[in-house]
Order: sequence, then structure tokens, then C-alpha cells
Amino acid sequence: MRSPPGCHDPVTLEAERLSAEALERSLDEALAGRGPREPLWIFAYGSLMWNPGLAFVAKRVGTIYGYHRDFCLWSRVNRGTPERPGLVLTLERGGSCRGLAFRLTGSTSRDELRALWKREMSLGSYRPRWLDCHAGGDRIPVLAFIVNRACSGYAGRLPMEATVHAIATARGKYGSSAEYLFQTQATLESHGILDARVKRLADRVRAYLAKPGALARA
Repeated sequence: MRSPPGCHDPVTLEAERLSAEALERSLDEALAGRGPREPLWIFAYGSLMWNPGLAFVAKRVGTIYGYHRDFCLWSRVNRGTPERPGLVLTLERGGSCRGLAFRLTGSTSRDELRALWKREMSLGSYRPRWLDCHAGGDRIPVLAFIVNRACSGYAGRLPMEATVHAIATARGKYGSSAEYLFQTQATLESHGILDARVKRLADRVRAYLAKPGALARA
């Protein structure tokens, strides 16, 4: 299977990186939606669940409505390459998503938030949004990263076969796309969260990888 159209050009990929000034503006705009005395909560649904990269003082299992987690974002650096991109999670419109809400420390610095922004926003793949997270009887304003459908990395709806192949065969700077999927499944289950889509996909990828010579034929 060939790499997806628009994902194989390293020059194009580098050109899409947001400048330091653009990242700062994006961070400013996101923080402007938060009250000055309100605690800062981040909603995690993928790798931020097991690697938030920021100190936190509270963690809650919660649900957001209007979006669901979906492997519809090409990863051409962290979990793949421009020539063989992997797939990672984003929040797509519709449904709901159970994940983890992290309350950051009151001393969280601008530099720490800037590092988070560089990690998540460098290629403009996400749009930060303030959403309501329902945790028990509480409703918590959380900052979440939803998909930017206008970015070149947006994969849209893919056939299951294409999704499985991409995840099973891609590897990037931080490891394989399959490891990302399996870690997501393990973290969800360790917090009592059942995501049938993630489990079904993980089962299919494991079955693919178990076939003799699967990666050699990729």
C-alpha cells in the first residue's frame, strides 16, 4: 500500500510548521478563554493520558460531548515518516469521549505550556478548544485539542484495512504507531474506560502483526 497522497513530501511538511510567533499567538488565544483565577485543566484522550508532560495536582476520569476519539490524523514525524505515515488520535466531531482531565499546578509556567504547545500544535494539526468535561457530578472546563480538518495531515474516514495497515507498519521518532495504539488501550482500561473502537482496532492490528512476514511485506 502506498503512502497517502500529500503525506510524502518532507519539504512540504517542514513548510507547514508554525513559527514560534504563531505558536505564541495560538497559546495566547487559548488562554484568553480561561478566567484569570480558574484552575487550568487539560483533557487527555491519547498520548497525553500516559505522558502529559506537565505536573498536575488532580486527575479525573470524565466525558466530553460532541466529539469522539478517532485515528484520523496522519503522523509523519512522531509515529511515522513522510514516506510511511502512521495514524494517531484526535477528537473528531460527533458522539462523546471518555478520557482523563488533568488539573495543572498553580505554578505551571509559561515555558511549560509553551512546550506542550510545541508538542501538540507545531504542524497545525489540532485546534485548542475549551469544552465541558463531565466528571461525576461536576462539570469542569477543560482545554482539549480537536482536529483541524484543514491541515494536510487530516486523514478523514479511512477503510478499516487501510487504518490497520498504516498503524501496523509505521514507526517514527517516538516509536511505532502500533505501540501508540496499544498504550492508549492499556491506559484506558487501567482507568476503567472501555472504548470499543480502540479495542477492535487493537485486536485487528495485533492479528496483522501476528501473521508470518507481515512487516516484511509492508
